[in-house]
This record gives sequence, C-alpha cells and structure tokens, in this order.
Amino acid sequence: MALKRGLSSVGVQRSRSSGSRLRIVILFFFSIVTLLVFFVGQGLYISDEDSVQSGFGKQNVDWRERLASQSIKNLFTKEVIDVVSTSTADLGPLSLDSFRKGNLSTSWNFIGVESSVADKATSQSNQKATHLKQEMSQVKEGKLPNDDHSHDMLTNTLRRQLRDNRREKHVAGLVQKDDEATVKLENAAIERSKAVDSAVLGKYNMWRKEIDNENSDSTVRLMSDQIIVAKVYIIIASMKNKLDFGKELQIRLKESQHALGESTTDADLPHSASDKIKAMEKVLAKAREQLYDCKLMLGKLRAMLQASVEQVMSLKKDSMFLSQLAAKTVPNAIHCLSMRLTIEYYLLPAEKRKFPRSENLENPNLYHYALFSDNVLAASVVVNSTIMNAKDPSKHVFHLVTDKLNFGAMNMWFLLNPPGKATINVENVDEFKWLNSSYCPVLRQLETAAMKEYYFKADQPTNSGSSNLKYRNPKYLSMLNHLRFYLPLVYPKLDKILFLDDDIVVQKDLTGLWSVDLHGKVNGAVETCGESFHRFDKYLNFSNPHISQNFDPNACGWAYGMNMFDLKVWRKKDITGIYHKWQNMNEDRALWKLGTLPPGLITFYGLTHPLQKSWHVLGLGYNPNVDKKEIESAAVIHYNGNMKPWLELAMTKYRSYWTKYIKYDHPYLHSCKFSE
Repeated sequence: MALKRGLSSVGVQRSRSSGSRLRIVILFFFSIVTLLVFFVGQGLYISDEDSVQSGFGKQNVDWRERLASQSIKNLFTKEVIDVVSTSTADLGPLSLDSFRKGNLSTSWNFIGVESSVADKATSQSNQKATHLKQEMSQVKEGKLPNDDHSHDMLTNTLRRQLRDNRREKHVAGLVQKDDEATVKLENAAIERSKAVDSAVLGKYNMWRKEIDNENSDSTVRLMSDQIIVAKVYIIIASMKNKLDFGKELQIRLKESQHALGESTTDADLPHSASDKIKAMEKVLAKAREQLYDCKLMLGKLRAMLQASVEQVMSLKKDSMFLSQLAAKTVPNAIHCLSMRLTIEYYLLPAEKRKFPRSENLENPNLYHYALFSDNVLAASVVVNSTIMNAKDPSKHVFHLVTDKLNFGAMNMWFLLNPPGKATINVENVDEFKWLNSSYCPVLRQLETAAMKEYYFKADQPTNSGSSNLKYRNPKYLSMLNHLRFYLPLVYPKLDKILFLDDDIVVQKDLTGLWSVDLHGKVNGAVETCGESFHRFDKYLNFSNPHISQNFDPNACGWAYGMNMFDLKVWRKKDITGIYHKWQNMNEDRALWKLGTLPPGLITFYGLTHPLQKSWHVLGLGYNPNVDKKEIESAAVIHYNGNMKPWLELAMTKYRSYWTKYIKYDHPYLHSCKFSE
C-alpha cells in the first residue's frame, strides 16, 4: 500500500511538470504572435495618421483662407477688391494700412470706411472663435480624429488665436489714439485758418510776423552793410594796385549811396534799389575772389569802427552843445512880444501903470505866490493856469519879480490881461538895493577874475567836456535864480509863500498846500530820489571832507519848482545865513558846480518836509516816458529840462498841457506870429 502510494505520487509529479512546460510554450508562442501583431498594427496606424494629418492640415489652411476672404469682403466693396487684385502684379503687395491712413487719392473713397478698426477686429475674432468651436464639436462627434495629437493641435491653434486677438486689440487702441491726435491737429489747423481770414493779402508769407511790420528796414540795413564792405574793398584794391577794379567798386558804391540816400525804412527806397543791390552783390562776390584777405579786412573794419565811434562822440558833444545853446536862446516870437509890450508900457502915463488891490500884497491871510521870471509868456501861463483852477481867485496874490529888460513888458502884459479878481504885482530885481556884492556871495564871486574867465573867455579849454556848458547858462548869472534864498527879505510881512518856477503848469486848486503841516520844517517839497538816483551824491562832491563829514550821500533829493516855504521858521533858523556860509566855501566850485539845487539841498538839509508826489510831477522837459495818468492827476506839472514848452525842441506829446492856457488869437501874439 505504501509502494502504491509512492508510485502514484511520482506519477502525479511527472504529470504536473509536463503540464507546466506546455503552458510556457503556449505563453511564448502568444508573446511572439502579439509582437508581430503590434508591429504590423503600428505600421498601419502611422500610415493612417499621416493621411489624417494631411487632411486636417488642408482643412486648417482652407479655414484660414475662408476667414481671410470673409474679412476682406466685410471691409471692402467688390470694386476695391478688383482694383487691389489688378494692382498687385504691378505694385507688389498693397498694404491695407494705406487705406486706413488716407495715403490714397480721393478716388479711393468708399462707403463703410468710417467703421472703426476695433469693431472689425472684434468681428473677425468672433468668426474665428466660431470656427474653432465647430471644429471642437466635430472632434467630439467623431467627425474629426479625437486623439491626443489632434487635441494638441486644436489647443495650440486656440492659444495662438487668443494671442492674435490681444495683439489686434492693442493695435486697434493705438490706431484709435493716433486718430484722436490727428483729429486734434486738424481742429487746430482749422482754427488757425479761421484767424487768417483777416490777414492782409498780397504778402508773400502771411505767417511771418516781421512781414506785418510796415516800418521794416531789412533792405536798408542790407544796403548799408554792402556800402561798408565796398569801402573796405576799395582801400584793399588801392593797396594791391588793382585800380581798375577799385574804380568799378567806386561806381557801384556811389550808385548804392545815391539809391539809399536818407532812407530809414524800406518804404523810402526807390524802385531801383533791388537792382543796385544785385549789381553790388556781383561786384562784392568778385572782390571776395580777388581781394579777400582776412587780416586786412579785420584791420580795416576795426579802423572804420574806431572812426565811427569817434564821429559818434563828436556828434554827441555837438548835440549837447546845440541843446544847451537852444535852451539859452529866446525865440523870436517871445522877443518880439517883449519889445512891443515894453514900448507900449513906457508910452502909458504913470497913473495907468498901477495894479488894483495893492492892499492885498501884505495880507498874511491870503494865498501868496512867488514867481521870478524874465519870460512874459511863461509867467502868463503860470498865472492863468493857477487862477483858472482856483476855487476862489480873489484870495490869490501873485508876486512877480523880473529884471530891468523885461520889467515894462511884464507890467504891460498883466495890465492888458489882468488875472480876474486875483491880485498881482510886478517888481524889478535891480531895484533891491540891499542885494549887492557886499551882502550876496554870488554877486561878489561873479566879480572875481576866475569867474569872469570861466564865463566869458571864449578860447578857454573845455577839459571837463561839453557837460559844463549847462552851468554856463545865463540863468546862473541872473540874480532871479538866486533870489529864492532871500524870500523873507523880499516879503518881510508874510508868514508862508508858495514858490513857483516859470516852466510849470497848475492843473488843480493849490490852496490845500497852506493846510499841510510841515512839522517845524522850512521847506515843503516833493522828493525825487529813486532806488539809486537823485540822491545827494549826484549833486555834491563827497570827495571833499566838508561835504562827506556833514551830509549823507544817500540822502534823498527834492525838486525846486513848487515849494511851500514857512517864512517864520526860516527867519528863526537863519536859513539865508546858512546859504551864505556854504556859498562862500564854494568859491572855487569844489563843493558843487553852479546852480541853485545843490546849495538848496545843503541849506535845507534836515529842514525839508516831503509832500505827496501828486502835488508835483516832473520830467516833462526831458523824459518822454512820464506816465500820462500821473500827468493828468498831478496838481502841478513841471517842464524841467532843456525841452521847454515855448521852444521848438519841446516834446510835442506834452506841449498841449501848456498851450491850452495861451490865447493865440490875442492881437500881440498874432502880430508876433505865435503859432500852436
């Protein structure tokens, strides 16, 4: 039994081993078959995949062509597309940007271009997105291969399309901004074109502002420059012994000088000026080729410049001399008037030479004026303008002082033309017996040999230039000019007096000046100093210790011409004695030059009360830029300077303020040929 069991167990083991070998063989066989089937199937799959890919690519290309065609049809009409297609062969690819930027002619205008580029880009992207969705649905439905490769291609296409969409939107935004800027420029151009409607036509370029200048002198300056250069070349031609060419230059030079003449603007030039310029330019071009020498040109131009500077300085000196001479002269009309009036005065009987209301002359309760002048017409303007602007003329008293030559004329004028209800009196300065050389330093100094030589010697050197001619004016020799320092002696019974120069015009009532509190000062005057001018150092010699130790160089100056003097304080402080002291110290003119303002600044130093500037406006005799509003609002205007209103060199713009107080139809003025 045991043996049977062993045999049976051995048989079972053999059968099991044979069965396992059979399984291994079968498994090996199927493995080989599987590999064969795999390789064969892979080959078939690759061929199918190539065909699918080619079909899908062709479909993708067809889709893009359809999309582009659809976009073109949406943008342009059939006629435009035909033109593009026929023009491509000759001109190459035609950019659609040219249509948008308007680079084509007006014949390319068509309906529908006004639609924005952004809208077109949006519609195109929507169409492309629709095609992509259709393709994705076809893949899902099995109409297109639904493998990984196809899916990746569709994904990449979609991403690329999204990038294209963003790029198109960005470009559309830039185009829109560019269009907005273009519109702004066009609007600005339209506004400028509207402004041109009122422009003057007939000029070659209405946009150039300098062409609008009717006083242009560019051609005059060009001709002047040509003349200067021609003169230089003439000198060089003579130096280089080219006499024939020098003669040619001289001929052209004379022609240009004759054409230029006294012209100061292009409008003054003759019609032949342009021909002369062309002819001169040809000769100068020839001269540059034959005669140009840099060093010689520079030397000659420097010499001409130096000569011109010296000529200008000489002319300036002559101009100053003539200006001072004109200021000293008396116009023929005024001299004629003075002579006629003088004759008439001395023909009058003595009883008719007196002025009425003489009792007012010493009444301190009235308004008293001091006027020292040898000019009849100027004095009449001062009196007339004061009376015409006074609220109550009967309270005004005028004290006129003149010299012996004009005493009869001054009396006769105001006897014939009395100042209404006002009081007037005329005196002769030569009858003031107390005013002599023993008492007055100025009269004593005028008798010295040095002063006589300074004033009267004709051949004396003028080392200080022509500026000292100003101080040789006869008015500085006249005691009428220095009488202002003796007011308490001339009017011993008056307490206040308003001093007026004869070159002023009164435009308002002046009685308010008598109410101004001078705060114990002697002189009430308008200050004239600015930031750095009209201060004491302008009038006084601060290199002299007498001046530098007693006065401030920055002290503010003031003006004569309208001054309120408190004669009570004057007498108390002995102002005339102070004036005599400093006048004696200036015998050699080391402290100041001649005149009355410098000694006035010294005499009234610390004793002057500043008045409001509207009381007294100065500068009408030398300054052409006085503000018109200041002139019209001023109580007194002053023609200080050489350009007096009765002289021909007066400034026309200011003369009317003076002439309106003269009656030019007066028989004496008419007979002496006065004119406005």
